[in-house]
Amino acid sequence: MKKPTVVLGLGNPLMRDEGIGVFLIQRLARWVERYPSVEFIDAGTGGLSVLHLIEGRHRAVIVDCALMGEAPGTLKRFTPEDVRSTKVLAHQSLHETDLLRVIDMARELGQSPADIVLFGIQPAVVGPGQGLSPALMDRIDDYISIVAREFQA
Repeated sequence: MKKPTVVLGLGNPLMRDEGIGVFLIQRLARWVERYPSVEFIDAGTGGLSVLHLIEGRHRAVIVDCALMGEAPGTLKRFTPEDVRSTKVLAHQSLHETDLLRVIDMARELGQSPADIVLFGIQPAVVGPGQGLSPALMDRIDDYISIVAREFQA
C-alpha cells in the first residue's frame, strides 16, 4: 500500500547540479522512520515513471534542478498552476519528459494527488561530472529544512 505522501527527488547526479533532487532525497530518506506516512523516492531522471510514483497519493512533493534565471542556489516553491514549462524536448530518450505534462496527464487520468508542490533549485553548474557546486552544497541544510516543512504538517 502506498503512503499518502511521496517526496520525489529528480535529477541526474552525473551532471553536477542537475542531480540536486537526488542528492536531497538521499538525505531526506534518512528520516523514513520519523515520518511513517511519507515515502522518499529517488526518481532519477523521472520520465513517465513519475506518473506511477504519484498515483494514489494525497500529496506529492517534487524537488528538481530548474533553470529559472535566478542566482545559483536559489530555491523556489511552486504549484503546477504557478508555472509553465519552456522545456524543449529532443525526443531522444524515454526518460525525457516535461514534468508539468506528466502532472497534467496524471490529472487527466484521475491519478493525480490533490496536493502537489514543486521545488526548483537554480543550478550553478550543469555538465558532466559528479558533486554539487559550492553554491548549492553550502545551502543543503536550508533546502532540507524548507522541503521538510511540506510533509511535517
